[in-house]
Amino acid sequence: MKQWWSEVQDYGRLWWKYTFWRGYRVFRGFEGVKGGVAGALYRQRGRFARPFVHIGMAALVGLGIVLAPVLASSFPGIAPDPWNSTSPSEVVRSVTDNETTTQKSDRVRDKIEEYVVQSGDTVSVIAAKFGIDSDTIRWENNLADVKDIKPGQKLRILPVAGVSHKVVRGETIYSIAKKYSAGTQGIVDFPFNVFADDETFALAVGQALIVPEGKRPNIIPWSPTLYVAQKTPNAGAVSATGQFVWPIGGVITQRFVWYHKGLDIATGFGTPALAADAGRVIAAGWPDNAGYGNRVMIDHGNGFVTLYGHLSKISNGQARGSGGGRRVDGQKHRAAFAF
Repeated sequence: MKQWWSEVQDYGRLWWKYTFWRGYRVFRGFEGVKGGVAGALYRQRGRFARPFVHIGMAALVGLGIVLAPVLASSFPGIAPDPWNSTSPSEVVRSVTDNETTTQKSDRVRDKIEEYVVQSGDTVSVIAAKFGIDSDTIRWENNLADVKDIKPGQKLRILPVAGVSHKVVRGETIYSIAKKYSAGTQGIVDFPFNVFADDETFALAVGQALIVPEGKRPNIIPWSPTLYVAQKTPNAGAVSATGQFVWPIGGVITQRFVWYHKGLDIATGFGTPALAADAGRVIAAGWPDNAGYGNRVMIDHGNGFVTLYGHLSKISNGQARGSGGGRRVDGQKHRAAFAF
């Protein structure tokens, strides 16, 4: 056994010497060839630099062409010849696949959009298109009926079903939620509602809020029965002159603008208000406990109707027909009228 191990060691030493000297001779030869080529090129001062580079690049390209099939076949899942692939691309397959469907995004819209009604549209179709209900569109656009739309009309579309609200002084999310029969949590959780204080959910006057799942409170419609508070004797036929007179003297505190369609005139309590022109009284009273308060409306028969509001009381002797300059009330503290 000892002799065998000694022979193995001798064989290993001889193999190492042989390998070392063979490698040494190969590298010495390579260095000699390299030195000769380098010396020749040096003596030519770069004359063969360009042909040498071209030959080297051609050799690399040839080597790549030869080795490409070998490398391709060594990787599973890659066809040796990708140009002859019979499988269609994902783009072509998605276009030609009959089962391909478009999925609607679940992301909530961040603002109120404007939609132009197209021919054939209905409120329900538009609502389904935006993922809300018909009442949301009707409330936001003050539609008396869902049929009150026409092509070309612009509609405001809320991001979710519910109502929008403009904050006035003294309101909180609790009072707003109660007004629209909604939950406060829905208002707070809507991602695009902004609060003046995120801890107390304080609101800024004039800001717009979205009230998800809110419902407009019932509004009492004006009707001839509710609007006329009392019957008065007929004063006979009267005709308008087309010339309006001031119904009351005082100081104008608010003029006629787009958001305030009337004049506010401040005067002393009990000052009588006069008809601006002759006409027929078509309404008198305070039917809704809001708005203009005690009011009188006169149709002048020539396309003009005047309204006299904020009357402290209406005279019992008021006539259905009123001549220009005749009293329309008994006591007056502030007048507002519109044509």
